[in-house]
Amino acid sequence: MADGNRFFPAPRLILAALVAGALAGAVAVYVSESRSGNNAAHQVSASDSKDDVACAAKSDRAKKIAAAATGEVAALLPADPPQSMRSLAFNGPDGKPMTIADHAGKTVLLNLWATWCAPCRAEMPALDALQKEKGSDAFQVVAVNVDAGDDVKPKKFLADTGVHTLGYYRDSTMTLFNDLKARGLALGLPVTMLIDGEGCLIAHMNGPAEWSGPDAKRLVETALGS
Repeated sequence: MADGNRFFPAPRLILAALVAGALAGAVAVYVSESRSGNNAAHQVSASDSKDDVACAAKSDRAKKIAAAATGEVAALLPADPPQSMRSLAFNGPDGKPMTIADHAGKTVLLNLWATWCAPCRAEMPALDALQKEKGSDAFQVVAVNVDAGDDVKPKKFLADTGVHTLGYYRDSTMTLFNDLKARGLALGLPVTMLIDGEGCLIAHMNGPAEWSGPDAKRLVETALGS
């Protein structure tokens, strides 16, 4: 995908891939939920509620930024309403637990991917290219692998697809996916969310996109400038 549209699927193939991803994700979610019980559901705390109220006030900003999602990223939808993502948890590149709150002050493009996700194979190099060009103290692509098991297969996947710039984030428990599913944000993989520096969800997308293209770069610039 990083080489123009050569690897980017036609709209009907995107739909087919999304349906396939949803089915595969449903199987994975079933297994995970059987394992983790009620822990998979999003638990709303008083802190979450307060943060959600603050985020909901950004509805107009979310619509403005999402309006800049055109062309190859036109499937990105404004959060309705914006909500707090601060508690989303996964492991960082050092293997230690972290949350979106640890990226405070930085706009984050959060992406969930897996080695068994066919569209992810084309999308990951594009996300890598976006991070290489636009990554800064103000913006970061956080691509979280959600494969079960150890790190061997995901790391081989990244090497095979030429991904070298992205940090290696992981959640082998599927809890992150289940959390987003409970919020109505995740149907399958890949799933991508634009989150502002205060941890508020601004826009989201199910399915792949050409993240290394000019449309994605304009979107990032709009998000940083608004």
